[in-house]
Amino acid sequence: MAKSRLAQSSYANAKGLLDLIREIGETAVAIWWRFFDWLAQVEWRKLIIVWVLLLLLGLTPFGLSKQAVAFIMLSLGLKVLAGGKRKAELEALHAHHQADEESMERRVVEARMAALQAQVEPHFLFNTLALIGQLIETDPPQAARIHQNLIDYLRATLPQMRAAGAGTLGRQIEMSRAYLAIMQARMGARLAVSIDVPQEMLSATFPVMTLQILIENAIKHGLEPKIAGGRIDIRASVDQGVLQVDVLDDGVGFNLHAADGIGLANVRERLRILYGNRAQLVLEAPLTGGTRASVRLPYAPDIFAGAAK
Repeated sequence: MAKSRLAQSSYANAKGLLDLIREIGETAVAIWWRFFDWLAQVEWRKLIIVWVLLLLLGLTPFGLSKQAVAFIMLSLGLKVLAGGKRKAELEALHAHHQADEESMERRVVEARMAALQAQVEPHFLFNTLALIGQLIETDPPQAARIHQNLIDYLRATLPQMRAAGAGTLGRQIEMSRAYLAIMQARMGARLAVSIDVPQEMLSATFPVMTLQILIENAIKHGLEPKIAGGRIDIRASVDQGVLQVDVLDDGVGFNLHAADGIGLANVRERLRILYGNRAQLVLEAPLTGGTRASVRLPYAPDIFAGAAK
């Protein structure tokens, strides 16, 4: 019985000693990493002051104490190591925050574009349906053509509204043809259209809804205020790796000194987020009159999209 109690007491003492050693070790590790973090963040000027104080305190009749010299050499090496670690951490943190900000900006712009489209679509659809309703009585074949154009427009538009970032130029040309066919039915002889986009450029990546906004802007601000109407020309070209898509109209012109409307402002913001300073929206007043809106961005054909897209 006595031996059992003695064994239990020895086990408890050994366990207590092990717990104490473990606690001391954990404390030492925590102190070490605090010291390491302090070295990573402390300014060199302050660290040098600490070294000078240690040198003064370490002076003895026989010279500098070995402990002071050893501490200075150790802290110097750790400072270089910890400084590199700290710099890498700060750069990683900055990159993370920047990525979060860009992601947030992208979501905000996409939400703005969706809201803008939600404002445009009902007005356009109601007017088109009203036109179809009128033509059913007076010109059934024309009503059928506009009805088919509306179906083509919605078939091309809806996938792009759900897409994020960039689609293809071919998809937007397809949507624009259907939209312009409807607008020609509404405006009659007051609207002429020309589309000149080489087949090989149709697969180029292009921000969704961008071309649509430029066309709507040209009709609303350039051609509708003009009694005689006019024409819209859509062109695309590539020069030194830069894709340029132009929407030209010969309407009343656009005030180039005025602030952008919501649509153009969102186009600029989307280009900035997707391409940085590698893309731009340029508005110009040709000598022949009207307005030229040009989107310039890196030419990136999508080899999987197919030539027709």
